[in-house]
Amino acid sequence: MNTGLKITAFAAAVAATFGTAYGVGTGIDPVTDRDKAPTARHGEHESEQPEGDGGKAGHTPGGLQISDRGYTLELAETRLTADKKQPLRFTVVDDATGRNVTAYAKEHDKELHLIVASRDLTTYRHLHPTRAADGTWSTDVRLPEAGGYRVFADFRPKGAKEGLTLGADLGVAGAYEPRELPAHSTTTKVDGYDVTLKGELKTGAGGDLTLSVARNGRPVTDLQPYLGAYGHLVALRSGDLAYLHVHPNGTPGDGKTEAGPGISFGTAAPSKGAYRLFLDFKHGGKVRTAAFTVYAGGAGEKGGGHAH
Repeated sequence: MNTGLKITAFAAAVAATFGTAYGVGTGIDPVTDRDKAPTARHGEHESEQPEGDGGKAGHTPGGLQISDRGYTLELAETRLTADKKQPLRFTVVDDATGRNVTAYAKEHDKELHLIVASRDLTTYRHLHPTRAADGTWSTDVRLPEAGGYRVFADFRPKGAKEGLTLGADLGVAGAYEPRELPAHSTTTKVDGYDVTLKGELKTGAGGDLTLSVARNGRPVTDLQPYLGAYGHLVALRSGDLAYLHVHPNGTPGDGKTEAGPGISFGTAAPSKGAYRLFLDFKHGGKVRTAAFTVYAGGAGEKGGGHAH
């Protein structure tokens, strides 16, 4: 099968599975808050629930909508090419005024956190783009595999009480080969480090997860602060990629939070099912990402499975 046919077949499969079009031809308009409720007036945006609150009934998990609470994420590029360094540009628009948002509050040392993840949850990027004076954000990105991706903008407009996460689809052209969701595991290796997961991802009131870092069989006790914390954890739900950015318990320099080996997070999953966890931690001057597949609420067989 030639590349064009492979991409066309994949686009059809994604459309059938998720109800959206991928990377080829015209796409289906995304569901936005504009389709569901009147837009709040400028300065009167509804407050976002705290991150990690997605398990409560009546609250939509972050990242599932391109438009939410009076703001819209607009990608300048919706199609890229696999394994090629390319610019990714976007804006966040204030729906009430139609203007780009240019004033943000810093969260974990940055005005905006950008996450790019493949639909099969095998590729993950945590990026920090730069913002131009007109509100256009940009960063270079290289995505290794063709397929469907989701772009998440995690931010808090200046003056807003809480942050929010908007999501948009991105197609990456190339020869596509579907990959299974990695198997469930409580241990993983990355760049010579062993990371162990303790605790269970729970729904409802949730609970704590602790991720411990070791190297050469010895606990790492000198983790370095990264974006104001010893670790950052993102959870993505397999299937629709519902997004959960979890803040760690404690902060560096507070007199009680140790610099490893364990990093503790309070978590609450929005539903039962399979999730992919991505932990960013810094040691030896370099940021590394450890990934795990877990099941919330006891759902699923823990031997792996398909991402969709």
